[in-house]
Amino acid sequence: MASFPALWSQSEARPRLSGLARLVLVAACLIASATSARAQATPEARPLRIAIAGLVHGHVRGHMNAMVKRTDVELVGVYDPDAGLREKFGATHRIDAAKLFADLDRLITTTKPEALVVYTNTFDHLAVIEIAARHGVHVMVEKPLAVSTAHARAIAAAAARGKIHVLVNYETTWYRSHRAIWRLMHEEKTGGRIRKIVAMDGHHGPKEIGTQPEFFDWLSDPVRNGGGALYDFGCYGANIATWLLDNQRPRRVTAVTQTNKPAIYARVDDEATIVLEYDGAQAIIQASWNWPDHRKDLEVYTESAAAWATGGNALRTKVRGQPIADAPVEDWPADEQTALDYLTAVVRGRLVPGGPTSLENNVIVSEILDAARESAKTGKAVTLK
Repeated sequence: MASFPALWSQSEARPRLSGLARLVLVAACLIASATSARAQATPEARPLRIAIAGLVHGHVRGHMNAMVKRTDVELVGVYDPDAGLREKFGATHRIDAAKLFADLDRLITTTKPEALVVYTNTFDHLAVIEIAARHGVHVMVEKPLAVSTAHARAIAAAAARGKIHVLVNYETTWYRSHRAIWRLMHEEKTGGRIRKIVAMDGHHGPKEIGTQPEFFDWLSDPVRNGGGALYDFGCYGANIATWLLDNQRPRRVTAVTQTNKPAIYARVDDEATIVLEYDGAQAIIQASWNWPDHRKDLEVYTESAAAWATGGNALRTKVRGQPIADAPVEDWPADEQTALDYLTAVVRGRLVPGGPTSLENNVIVSEILDAARESAKTGKAVTLK
């Protein structure tokens, strides 16, 4: 069975690339060659040296919980400008004070990480990546990549200058149900071409689920988050649609946003619906902080078949003329089962980034979200140039 990047690169329907996309791909190939050469000179048994940049994103706790169970990665440093957050994080996870830094440049020059995992607010992704690029350090950020198209393009330019990989981590990237949908649509070509994608992502609200104060503070800030639910959960559907449709850019983007709970989310939307128009296909993204519970579901419809994924492990399919059936799901290959697996394989040169984690995909995601924000503001569809 082909690996994730191989599946992505074998697509027969891949469109002509833009100048920016070609730049990203050429840079990725150059970086992969250099990384592979370094990996051959370095024993694979050596743990990957990782530093954490930022502590205001609540997902950093899950990252630490995953790291402590592994021997193939080593935490060499933690950066955050807030002394209180650094001290609290260090105490909670028993991190030596010598590994806690208030300055990212100093962390990198002192500890020499091979990769940064970034848990700042989204607005600060650009500044962190520019610093990492100056030092030639690879980066994985939590979704989404950027708060705007301008930031995304500046990130791509910095990555090319620094010859570094920039990856974007989405929980849904590692779903076994999504791997199965990819295989159905691209390997088995079940039911013909994709006609409609419906992505439903979100929960009942950051405040309602008890996010940490420092996390809620920027999630509810339209500058540092880019929006509310529109950016927090709209990015999932934009990412998946871009992946399943082989990095096509939609022709038009239309979005409607609402704030149903203004007492909590006074400055941002908590409800967003985005419609993406492609040649021969449509994607509908339902991003919400108003679902009754946590939700990450995906529906994909082809000319004569359908697939419904509920969460990471459950998948049902329907082919015209046949009954609905539970479909088998399989693990990703070993290097692609988790974000840390994937990051390690990319930095070590075993994989070239592709699919949902790739910079090319996520620059398009940034364009989509930027256009959706503009559409919601003006009440008009936005045509992507």
